[in-house]
Formats: sequence, structure tokens, C-alpha cells
Amino acid sequence: MKKQQVDHVLRAAGRITGDKRFIIIGSQSLHGKYPDLPDEILRSAEVDLIAGKKSSRTEWLNVIGYLSPFHETFGYYADPVDASTATLPKGWKGRLVNLPPGETEGVRGLCLEPHDLAIAKYAAAREKDLIFTRELVRRDIVAEERLLLLLEQTQVDEEVRDRIRNQIATDFQAVRDRDSIREREPAITQRPVAALHGADELEAIKARGREEWLKLRQQAHTQSPTRKPTRTRDLESRKGLERDSDKSLDDDDSE
Repeated sequence: MKKQQVDHVLRAAGRITGDKRFIIIGSQSLHGKYPDLPDEILRSAEVDLIAGKKSSRTEWLNVIGYLSPFHETFGYYADPVDASTATLPKGWKGRLVNLPPGETEGVRGLCLEPHDLAIAKYAAAREKDLIFTRELVRRDIVAEERLLLLLEQTQVDEEVRDRIRNQIATDFQAVRDRDSIREREPAITQRPVAALHGADELEAIKARGREEWLKLRQQAHTQSPTRKPTRTRDLESRKGLERDSDKSLDDDDSE
């Protein structure tokens, strides 16, 4: 959901109940601190609302609730809840974040602080909740130390606390592993390229060597039919001179 759609739900909720303040405790409460988050992390179609000053009228919100004409018309709806719906750390009300101003006709939205929201999602532990918490960690919206501190201030069984602690550790370790792989990627990709360049250069040197060798061989092959051995050529020249002089060159002129 986009923030404008949350504003629309708040505007309708104010008209129905006459209340001017609502607490948003579901995933849409991220709009309080991050109103421009992409839709993929806020896929839910409901806005979990608690009427602020007139909590007894929270149930009136079913008029714009699930499968209501409002839902069928716009594709999103209000989900009336109470404070016991979510498992939250001690002091969560003091950390509520104001929804940035919008077209709400003066209706205020008070949103869970992202770390309080994350603890509630870890405690619920439905598949969609754990996908959501992984996204919070992956997008660097929450900090591990802060989550662990708030977990100690949350009233849950020790078994549940251990489970949540392990899930938090797993989510942040996954991010560290991802970052480590990304840091190694340049070295991993560059080494084969460098090796490939070295191999190319070696092959080029070999090719030039073969070309030079072939040229020399062709030159030798071209010259060999017309060129006779030196000793044979000298002997033939000597015989020709002897014929011309009708005398052996071995004869001594003094005789």
C-alpha cells in the first residue's frame, strides 16, 4: 500500500467513528518513519487500527473492513484490532511515530517505531511475518543490537525469546554473508578475465612465432631449386674454365 491509501483509510475511519487519532500497529506503520518505501515490502492490503480516544468504537471500523464494499471498491481495508493483538516491548507507546501529514481531514495516525514493529512480527512468526522481518533487516531499517535490547523488554516465554533471538541472528547473518559475497565478486570476476588476457597474449606470441617460422620455411623452399651446393657450383665453374683454356688448371705454367 502507498501512503495515500493509508491516508484514505484514516479519513474514512475518522468519519465513521468521529475519532481524530488512530494507532497503526501493522506493517503499514512503517509509513510513519518511511513514507516513501516501495510497495513490495508493504504488500498487505489491510491497515491495522486502534481507535485512539474512543477505543470502544474500534469495532465500528468493520464497516470499511475485510470484504466490505469499501474493500471491494478500493482493494484495501481497515482491520480493527486492540493493543493485545501484537506482542510489543515495554514502553512502545512512548516511541510511537507520527504519520506524516496527508489528506486525512485532520485525522492523525500514530505508527509503531520500526524496531517495535519488528519485535511484534518476530513474536507472531507467521511465514509472512518472517519474510517481512528479513526485508527489514535486508533494507537496513532495523539494527541488531536495538532489536536484542527490546527483546529483553518484551514479555514472552524464554522459549519464545530464544526462538526470536535465533531468528534475529539468522537474518543479520544472511545479510553479512550477502555483503561478503558482494565484496568478493570483483576479485572472483577479475581473476578469470586476467587469466584470459594472459592466455590470449601467449597465444598471440605463439601465432606470431608460427608465422615467422612458416615465412622462413617458404623462403628456404623457394630458394632451394635454383641454388646448388657451393662445392658443386665451384666444381662446375672450374670445369668450364678448363674447357675454355683447353688446359687443366692443375697444370703448372712453368712446365
